[in-house]
Amino acid sequence: MKAIALVPGTTDLRMVDRPEPVVGADDEVKVRVLEVGICGTDREEAAGGRARAADGRTDLIIGHEMLGRVVAVGRSVRRVSPGDLAVVTVRRGCSRCGPCSRGRPDMCRTGDYRERGIWGLDGFQTELVVDREEHVVPVPAELRELGVLTEPLSVAEKAIEEAVTLQAARLPDETAASTWLGGRRCLVAGLGPIGLLAALALRLRDAEVWGLDIVAPDTARAEVLRALGGRYLDGRQRASRDLAAQVGAMDLVVEATGVPALAFDLLDALALDGLCVLTGIPGGDRPLQVPGAEIVRRLVLGNRIILGSVNAAPRHFQMAVEDLARARRRWGARLNGLVTHRHPAADFRVALAHGGDEEIKVVLEWPEP
Repeated sequence: MKAIALVPGTTDLRMVDRPEPVVGADDEVKVRVLEVGICGTDREEAAGGRARAADGRTDLIIGHEMLGRVVAVGRSVRRVSPGDLAVVTVRRGCSRCGPCSRGRPDMCRTGDYRERGIWGLDGFQTELVVDREEHVVPVPAELRELGVLTEPLSVAEKAIEEAVTLQAARLPDETAASTWLGGRRCLVAGLGPIGLLAALALRLRDAEVWGLDIVAPDTARAEVLRALGGRYLDGRQRASRDLAAQVGAMDLVVEATGVPALAFDLLDALALDGLCVLTGIPGGDRPLQVPGAEIVRRLVLGNRIILGSVNAAPRHFQMAVEDLARARRRWGARLNGLVTHRHPAADFRVALAHGGDEEIKVVLEWPEP
């Protein structure tokens, strides 16, 4: 079978032939890959950045955002059947720490996890994959056009859930976490796929959403945000440190840019008792001077929180599938604008080149017989 493989630490990326995987255990599921999304992590890997091949191999099949169709299952599998759409989760736990043993590899305490398509495990830019049933999440047929967004939405789901859980637990006059976001003022910084999907999740929970980016108001990202009921802020025209004075303070900030200077500036947008959750991962080495004393004063005197969040647990994938279905019912075809570029798998080099301000999600399509 065909696969797109990288020699980690280099820019040597090519289409290769690999043996077709087989179902070798009762709890395994074989999936034909239909689509795989491309994100900043894939581009970083392709540029020679962080990646690790599986033990015993010199190359790594990339890709971690997938949608596929089940083609075979082991005899004990019950959650999916041949013909079903499904996604496969990304991170595999160390099996030694408490979180990993309880199904939360996203909170691994040893750092010895592996991630499909990124770190120590082959990914999904290939024709067929096999994995255990516990890592497979069924996707309803009506999400054929959106299911590839499950993985990036799962990252946003985890970040938002953790932020809301903290706020509902620590603030004495608040109600349950399930209703905490209703009417809350929320800022999403960075309207790439994760930022826009965070806006989607927040709007589904009746939050008031503002989105900040540095693209023109008539480009795809701003238009999708408005379609979801959010309001766009052009960061080229507004200083991030002045947002609270210009549009009001925010109860929750979701940072999805990976720009350290902006992450610190966004603390000025937080209301008293507010929380800023960071999901963007900076690339390279970006030295930064910050007003440390002022930042600490604002955090302490304002009861504010900075929270980091990475990856997602299997239940966040399930939450993402459910929210995509709710969003499809609410916004219909307007959600199709989230996927802006589609390429056949053979055109992977074109897909890995950044598409500019009009790009949101780029997808490689693998043929289905």
